[in-house]
Amino acid sequence: MNQDIPAVQIAGLHKSFGDNHVLRGLDLAVPQGVVYALLGANGAGKTTTISILTTLQKPDSGRALVAGFDVVKQAAQVRQAITVTGQSVCVDTILTGKENLVLIARLRHVKHPGALADELLERFNLADAAAKPVGTYSGGMKRRLDIAMSLIGDPQVVFLDEPTTGLDPSGRREVWAAIKDLATQGRTIMLTTQYMDEATQLADLIGVLIDGVIAVEGDHQAILDAAGSPDLESAFLQLTEGDAK
Repeated sequence: MNQDIPAVQIAGLHKSFGDNHVLRGLDLAVPQGVVYALLGANGAGKTTTISILTTLQKPDSGRALVAGFDVVKQAAQVRQAITVTGQSVCVDTILTGKENLVLIARLRHVKHPGALADELLERFNLADAAAKPVGTYSGGMKRRLDIAMSLIGDPQVVFLDEPTTGLDPSGRREVWAAIKDLATQGRTIMLTTQYMDEATQLADLIGVLIDGVIAVEGDHQAILDAAGSPDLESAFLQLTEGDAK
């Protein structure tokens, strides 16, 4: 992909569900090679945005491009260029960690699936548990395996939809470390979260989604300045207060 083209580009995106107008002319541009956190309260439209960008839903109007491809007109090309990890972990708990990875690698016709599985297990600090059934893994381990599986096929853009939902503090830190490792490889990562500390830990850029549009955007200091608060949690509450979508 041309380096001058944003990894994700949204213009005038609208999406409603009945009388609930979730996205109201959303504009957004995510440069290549950055970690972009889409921050917002529950129901703010974060998951709807990711669903449109990953071709799972169609917008009512507006346009969205991912890796230079139109999400409606070129959905197949978009799917080949991305990977997405949703809020629910999608792993086979009966298979071992390595077997999960090998299975996906074979389905995607990747050469040397066993070697790739070993590489990913090592990268995500799961090598010691490679031969154990995934049902014995902690929540953080399952999520790290889920992210590792999503990387098979070398996607250009990685979507992570609230990747630490339901995890305890230890599990969250484990997943943060895995995402930081991805970021060092120059991948474009777009994640949604309702945790200001998570956005601060992981993101180069943060966009705060309020009332169906990006209300504030920048690095974490810019978000704090916009809220007029030195405290991350209070800044988030102040910015999103009253956003009941």
